[in-house]
Amino acid sequence: MTLNRSSEYLRSLLEELCSLPQETEWVEFKQDNDDPLMIGEYISALANSAALLGKQFGYVVWGVENDSHDVTGTAFKPSVTKHKQQELESWLLQKTKPRIHFRFFEFESITGRDVVILEIEAAKRDPVQFDGTEFIRVGSYKKKLRDFPAKERELWRAFDATPFEQQSAADNLTADAVLKLLDYAAYFDLMNIPLPENREGILSTLMNDQIIDKNEAGQWVITNLGAILFAKDLSNFNRLKRKAVRIVQYKGANRVETTREIEGVKGYAIGFDGLINYLKALLPANEQIKNALRKEVPVYPELAIRELVANALIHQDFSITGTGPLIEVFDTRLEITNPGAPLVAPERFLDSPPRSRNEALASLMRRIGFCEERGSGIDKVIFETEFYQLPAPIFESFEQNTRTMLFAYRAFKDMTKEERLRACYFHCALRYLSRQPMTNATLRERFGIEARNASMISRLLTQALENNVIKPYDETVGKKAMSYVPMWA
Repeated sequence: MTLNRSSEYLRSLLEELCSLPQETEWVEFKQDNDDPLMIGEYISALANSAALLGKQFGYVVWGVENDSHDVTGTAFKPSVTKHKQQELESWLLQKTKPRIHFRFFEFESITGRDVVILEIEAAKRDPVQFDGTEFIRVGSYKKKLRDFPAKERELWRAFDATPFEQQSAADNLTADAVLKLLDYAAYFDLMNIPLPENREGILSTLMNDQIIDKNEAGQWVITNLGAILFAKDLSNFNRLKRKAVRIVQYKGANRVETTREIEGVKGYAIGFDGLINYLKALLPANEQIKNALRKEVPVYPELAIRELVANALIHQDFSITGTGPLIEVFDTRLEITNPGAPLVAPERFLDSPPRSRNEALASLMRRIGFCEERGSGIDKVIFETEFYQLPAPIFESFEQNTRTMLFAYRAFKDMTKEERLRACYFHCALRYLSRQPMTNATLRERFGIEARNASMISRLLTQALENNVIKPYDETVGKKAMSYVPMWA
């Protein structure tokens, strides 16, 4: 995210860039050359070179002599320059792919000479191309990336080595601006550590946990990790504002009529409990009478909701722009969707080793206590749905998204064949992971079926065997003593 730059900051930046010993691969000095094609190619080259060198930005500076780095001034005025009847910046943006943030700054140097700085965000997950071609800096020269395969391989390795959480959400900030944008007090409260007595102590602790960092100019940077978890308002961060959680409630079982819609504004960590409490208030509850007392019982187990919402936040693919986590409430089901295809086949969520795109985010959320230890979350979800004898949840992948569905209570007789088979599979998998095979008796208990109706479960087990969902633990024993394990066991 590029914030407005003060004159003092721009003059300080100009001094820093001019103090470089020679033209580098992430900075280019120009006098008055305002050729749009040249500028576009430099946007590509400097964005890629900045990423390769671990810099937050690349820069083109007009009004500085190339060899001596003396400030001589420029006649270039990008704010009034047009190309093909379009504003220059708009035309450049259309030709640049993937879209990155870049911005021209026009200002007067300390000596009163006009200077222009083009600040270019470093490439993130893919090389930046201009008009279909990717460029890179080789020494002080701008070259096509495809002509330098070694550089291209290094660039891709740099993308792999820089996770989303360490990238910049807001940069070149003062200490006051950092503390204004982040709810730092909530960080110390959630981590259960004392609030330092001075600003330096606060900033040092946040920096140790990669919430913030410092750039080459000595200014503060808020990382994506810090912003996505502790932002007071995500709309202050251009690249993250669409990652706020959205809750939509519908009337009935489809999306025809919306009754309520709300979008969160806070970072995930400081807004999580409020999100869960709001969601619980929307969800229906069943009324039970016990010992002559009426009691409201939630339709969906709170632990299952918390774990699935946390999973959606943690495991989303942040490189997919324009969308974020979505929670949809229907009369008899709850759907939780996050951007990004799952890294593990949905049917193996229960038993596969945990994998995350955003390991630092997952680790910090676990330390705060908003989700279970590694690999145990889905186990808890399945256990809770079995304990309350709910239909088994659905985990599915569609159109580069991951979706989970929880269902309100339905009796065994009202479940479809697919729902019964899914419940049978998850019960068998959960038992297997507990080092206990599934039997007719355990499956009866899962569905709340009395022993006299064991034949109903026997038929379900036969169907599960025919559908290759489960297999006998020991084929040599009699049918009455038969136990089962998942087909992949």
